[in-house]
Amino acid sequence: MPLRNIQALLALGSLIGAFFVSHIVVKIQNGELPGGEIWVLYLRILLGFLFAAAITFGYYSFLP
Repeated sequence: MPLRNIQALLALGSLIGAFFVSHIVVKIQNGELPGGEIWVLYLRILLGFLFAAAITFGYYSFLP
């Protein structure tokens, strides 16, 4: 499998992971899942890293 395809798949996986983490953050803030402010902060930091990874892998999958 070419490296570009692997990078594109990693970008999609990171983006799906970011959507999943953001969904969990919203559920914690609404009180549907247990957790506090520390968990929300931790998950928002994780969300930032996942989103940055999705952008980076997506960008590098289109380079020549």
